[in-house]
Amino acid sequence: MHQRRHQITERVNNEGRTSVQQLAEHFGVSVQTIRNDVRVLVQQGLLLRNHGEVLPFPHRENISYDQRRIRNEPGKALIAELCAEQLGGFQTLFMGTGSTLAELAARLGEHKGLQVITNNLHVANRLCEHPDCGLTIAGGRVRLRDRDVIGGDALRFFKRYRADTAITSVGAMDANGQLFDFNDDEVMAREAMLEQSRLRVLLLDSSKFDCLAPCHAGHIEDYDLVITDKPLPQRLQGLLIAKGKQTLSGT
Repeated sequence: MHQRRHQITERVNNEGRTSVQQLAEHFGVSVQTIRNDVRVLVQQGLLLRNHGEVLPFPHRENISYDQRRIRNEPGKALIAELCAEQLGGFQTLFMGTGSTLAELAARLGEHKGLQVITNNLHVANRLCEHPDCGLTIAGGRVRLRDRDVIGGDALRFFKRYRADTAITSVGAMDANGQLFDFNDDEVMAREAMLEQSRLRVLLLDSSKFDCLAPCHAGHIEDYDLVITDKPLPQRLQGLLIAKGKQTLSGT
């Protein structure tokens, strides 16, 4: 792939919706040159174009866990630190799937008396080293690529418990705050977690802002606390504040 086109694809996938003008200024070329690059990338199914803007392509399948783990790695680490600071000891936590949840699990060592209930084997593996944490994991079919327990097994599992706090992530969020994921299995398990918990926390790194995925997964308003590495768009922040919800970000 042409080097600049490769860089355009990476930039849009990492930062979300971007104007053609912004890309032209960033790469120091004309708007027409960027339009030609984008036209090729759209034809290849790598990006989407809409009224002078370029958007990430809503892939049918999520990228692998290892790819997600290193995508915006500093942002995920910051979110995990912010979340860990909000948690106290002696709580029961639901922890869902995703690389940011695994980052959080690695930062819970100072929290005593935790009871963690999860379908994320990366989370479970990290918490096996925790000096004072009860751990319950879902049994059933494992999605080997991501090491998650999925489907009806995870749905029935979470419905059997109650938790003080449910901590989840999602695959994407559009400009209106609608949330999306890559398959129904993830959505169903997450819905069960939210139904069975008192406090709902969403961890959302900025690479997922203004993106799409195939399955609708609720709205950002469904959560009591939203933690991001970069501030949410001002309109979404205002919406959450008006609903009495909280947001935290790194800046």
